[in-house]
Amino acid sequence: MATPSDKTTWAIGGGALLGLGAGFFFLHQSALYFTGSLIAGLGIGLIVSAILSRPR
Repeated sequence: MATPSDKTTWAIGGGALLGLGAGFFFLHQSALYFTGSLIAGLGIGLIVSAILSRPR
């Protein structure tokens, strides 16, 4: 279970929102660009959460 100081879920959600926001700029070109940017944002959030959760 995540502790209150654990920010990994914030990183995943932030990455997804970042991809969503970037996807709205690409939405007028193609829906696949929108979906791709959302998935890329989620992937960036997962990478950041993996870096944050490393033991120190």
